[in-house]
Amino acid sequence: MKIRVMPLVLTILLSAALLFGGWTAFRHFSVEKPLDRVAASVPGVLSATTKMSTGQVVVNVHLSPDADLAEVYRKLKQDGSGQIGGKKLELKVDSNASPLLEKAWSYSLFDVAEAMETHRYTGIRDALDKLSGQFKGVTASTDIDADNVYIRLQEGKSAKFVVLPRQAGTMGVWPNA
Repeated sequence: MKIRVMPLVLTILLSAALLFGGWTAFRHFSVEKPLDRVAASVPGVLSATTKMSTGQVVVNVHLSPDADLAEVYRKLKQDGSGQIGGKKLELKVDSNASPLLEKAWSYSLFDVAEAMETHRYTGIRDALDKLSGQFKGVTASTDIDADNVYIRLQEGKSAKFVVLPRQAGTMGVWPNA
């Protein structure tokens, strides 16, 4: 019996394309799109996109300056639990921070890092409260849950959002700060 190579190769390629294409479509329509809709339903969320990898789900959100970052995370975790499953949820925030907010954040970064490292989270609130006196027009708000510390710095129509994981990474660096 002689095996014809060309039909065999075409069958393998077609099977692989159907298998991986089907998995990609399933992941997109049953996990990523529903999480996008959950995130977009939260007040203050202007847009959201979801990317899923092996062990985590990353949701990129663009927020209005008055958005409640902790509420966005809670809503995603609660209403998207069916799609997230046992994966780690990571929230990445795209905000329109002004140069003044970036400068204010850099002034408080050392105190915030020290408070995170020593697990004395009231130090974060104290450090951010000092910013209002140092930088006119800058207001700060913080929130905390079992997973993260949420920080919002606001100045007029611009805001800077920071999500700090309570379980620090091995290098101790916050990639989203």
